[in-house]
Amino acid sequence: MAINLRHLQAFTSVATTGSVTRAAENLFRVASAVTRAVGELEASLGVALFERRARGMLLTVYGKAVFARAVRVEQEFVAASQELLPTDGTRRLDARGLLTAMFSGRRLALFAGLAEMHNMPAVARAFGVTQPALSALVRDLEERSGCALFTRSARGVRPTRTGELLAFRCKRALAELRSLDSDLAAIQGVVQGSVMVGALPLSRTLVLPAAISALLAEHPRVHVSTVESPYGVLAAALRSGEVDFILGALRPEAEARDLVQEPLFDDRISLIARADHPLAAVPRISFAQLRRAGWVLSRRGSPSRELLERFFHHAGQSAPEPAVETGDLALLRGLLLQSDMVTAISAHQLHYEIEAGTLVVLNFPLASTQRQIGITQRGGALAAPCALALMQEIRHCVKRLPSY
Repeated sequence: MAINLRHLQAFTSVATTGSVTRAAENLFRVASAVTRAVGELEASLGVALFERRARGMLLTVYGKAVFARAVRVEQEFVAASQELLPTDGTRRLDARGLLTAMFSGRRLALFAGLAEMHNMPAVARAFGVTQPALSALVRDLEERSGCALFTRSARGVRPTRTGELLAFRCKRALAELRSLDSDLAAIQGVVQGSVMVGALPLSRTLVLPAAISALLAEHPRVHVSTVESPYGVLAAALRSGEVDFILGALRPEAEARDLVQEPLFDDRISLIARADHPLAAVPRISFAQLRRAGWVLSRRGSPSRELLERFFHHAGQSAPEPAVETGDLALLRGLLLQSDMVTAISAHQLHYEIEAGTLVVLNFPLASTQRQIGITQRGGALAAPCALALMQEIRHCVKRLPSY
């Protein structure tokens, strides 16, 4: 967040033109200012970005890595400036003006934080700035763009539609800046940095813990965070760059047109109950016996619930009506162990209880309940090395999964 965006802009211009002089002309700045900006960026990153030769400025290996991110940051500013065009067309904040107004990664984070939290004092405290400074940032952006970015009320501030669009672009630019640390370290042979994973239910019990454990054993300087939310929330966070990738059930193409989905394995739903459940000893369970059972199921509309209901529909049977509906795996586990309830869920989610023999998969195969499990990334994303390393560990772990 400490990166000066004007320094990054100067660097990009020098890299593109190969000359400080030509970069200065393009930016309408004096050559000494451009030279100073590049030098300060190098100092802040701790690496040399250029080889300074008589025939021009040549990117080092570090410079090439930074350039790839810097170009993507500028693309977000270009997109934002186009989206901020007022409906009457009277004023327009170009990408250069927007970048100047934002000034730094810190200001990007301030604006995105305000759009997320809706509370100016809370954001000011979180970032260690004064509330007047935060108000000044918003006012400056609104004056430059000619657009209202927030609506103010006694309950706080809320982004307008235009404000939401700008916050979205700020978050994506921030994601690129956050990856610089991992990019530069990887060149030195070190995998480090922060990874944010959107963890859907099926991944949380077995695959993701095993992959994270293997990753940290090999690369202890990586920090992993997980976000546990419904798919729609995770997909929005993935698109805005707040999440690096999602691990879990893949979605139909219509829901993921701008996302890249990588299938890893096929999973299916199983009927599961405690080991001494009356149905556990039945060699051939009937629909009539299932109708008499008590059920605990995921909420209506969840993928596993829809698969179960589709199975019963195709079999010409009415779907079970659960006594309990929950998305909490801990509650589900407790109910199964302490009662005669039955559930329909991926056996991988209750792997440890099945392995220990406290829960069992009932002898009633649910045909046609297969679904693909895999990794979902944002289309066109340039994943940081630490994120790539975790995804590779996930692929390795999937190969060792038990079959149910």
